[in-house]
Amino acid sequence: MSDSKENVDVLKMYGEDSTTQRDEFLKKHNLNEKGLTSKQAEINIKKFGLNETKKAKPKKWYNYLLQSLLTPFNCILIGISIILIYTDIYLAIEPSYANIIVIAILVTASTLLDFFESYRSNKAAEKLREIVETTTTVIRDNKEINIPVKNVTLGDIVLLSAGSIIPADLRIIESKDLYVGQASLTGESDNIKKTVELENNQEELDSISDFDNICFMGTNVVSGSAKGVVIKIGDSTYFGEIANTVTSGKEKTAFQKGIESISKLLIRIMIFMIPIVFLINVEKHDIILAFTFAVAIAICITPLLLPVILSSSLSKGAVRMSKKKTIVKKLDSIQNFGAMNIFCTDKTGTLTEDKIVLEKYLNVNGEEDFNILKYAFLNAYLQTGLKSNIDEAVVAKAKTVGIENSLKKYKKIDEIPFDFSRRCLSVAVEIDNKDELITKGAVEEILNICTTFEYKGQTEKLTNEKIENMRKICKNLNEEGFRVVAICKKIITNNKKDFNSTDEKDMTLLGFIGFLDPPKRKVQKKQ
Repeated sequence: MSDSKENVDVLKMYGEDSTTQRDEFLKKHNLNEKGLTSKQAEINIKKFGLNETKKAKPKKWYNYLLQSLLTPFNCILIGISIILIYTDIYLAIEPSYANIIVIAILVTASTLLDFFESYRSNKAAEKLREIVETTTTVIRDNKEINIPVKNVTLGDIVLLSAGSIIPADLRIIESKDLYVGQASLTGESDNIKKTVELENNQEELDSISDFDNICFMGTNVVSGSAKGVVIKIGDSTYFGEIANTVTSGKEKTAFQKGIESISKLLIRIMIFMIPIVFLINVEKHDIILAFTFAVAIAICITPLLLPVILSSSLSKGAVRMSKKKTIVKKLDSIQNFGAMNIFCTDKTGTLTEDKIVLEKYLNVNGEEDFNILKYAFLNAYLQTGLKSNIDEAVVAKAKTVGIENSLKKYKKIDEIPFDFSRRCLSVAVEIDNKDELITKGAVEEILNICTTFEYKGQTEKLTNEKIENMRKICKNLNEEGFRVVAICKKIITNNKKDFNSTDEKDMTLLGFIGFLDPPKRKVQKKQ
């Protein structure tokens, strides 16, 4: 794959777009920061096509049939049948069809078992792919909307936040602590910071890691937020260029390697045995009888029923899994499932309703406190990054208790987007003629940045004893099934307007909010 990447001239593809001034770039391409209108987007989609890379053409039924027929064991049996046609029919005085018919039945049974399961499963998987769509947030008609990635087109303004997948190649026009993971394209685990800054030295732009103001399709946002304009879609993207040059197939499974190994061993034994048996018998019998006997020995050492046993066993496994609503596209993968000792899966949406509900808002002593809900709402409502189900649950709870409208008057100053290393999110707001930084995040991370705590309006130093007491409160909530998030704040006294993660220190712990993801009704707790 590295050879393919070297063949893509990244300087030619992105050099001009990355070195043009922001305003000049927008003017040159006749772009608007408010995004496209629905009509403009429709025209662009008709003109440039959907935002999709070329895919292999769907296989026809006969492709699956041929694939099922030409398995290693079937090929051996077919080869033996061809030899039998010559020895038992063409050379024989009285033609015998028995062996050929038996082998034909076994090959047919094995092929049809594999074909019906593979064809049915792949068709079901294709229908499932049509149902599931990945979406992204763009600005259309001056509104933020979610659209399928395939409907993203040139000129679209895309909004990015932590967890977002880059839907196309973008030129960044606004960014806030934006870090992008490009491992899917470069193989490098280090995250790359993206900014609106220009690339001044074109001679040094020889790889995609050198483009600080370009985000590439197929990469993902690790932290921060940004706004980018789509400059390339589909096959014209770097991802598309690479995808069209990659020809390597999928690696064979251990099961497939094992079958091939056994097949090669059988072929070697036949090639070795047939001539030896023939030479031993040709002195005592005529050539035809000696050759026929040698072929018969080869048939005896071949496990004729093995293809049927394999296909029927794998098919039975696929049928059992289909009853559990699991699609098996390739029967060979059944063996991989059986070889697993531990299988890990996410319970969200499987055992639970996948609808988080805010149940508790507690102060540092574990007492219910509406003040905690107020600060949690301000953080969740005013942040513009990735709207998680936690944020949605906080806003929904604020509506039910009637504090939502009374808090909307507070003015947002800045925000520090969520990322997966800090595991927290901060919003700077103006509250009652004073500026405050409000942060919510994972309990341990919040405890690490707090030096004081607030209880009933009084601020005290955060001691080790108090920290252990709070950890016990959180542990008890966890044991009851709650997901716990901590809330803290800090008063800003220097009229600061631009914040970053270094400001998240010396904060005052306020309390905790607890969420539940209720189990589905059909899920019963085992005693």
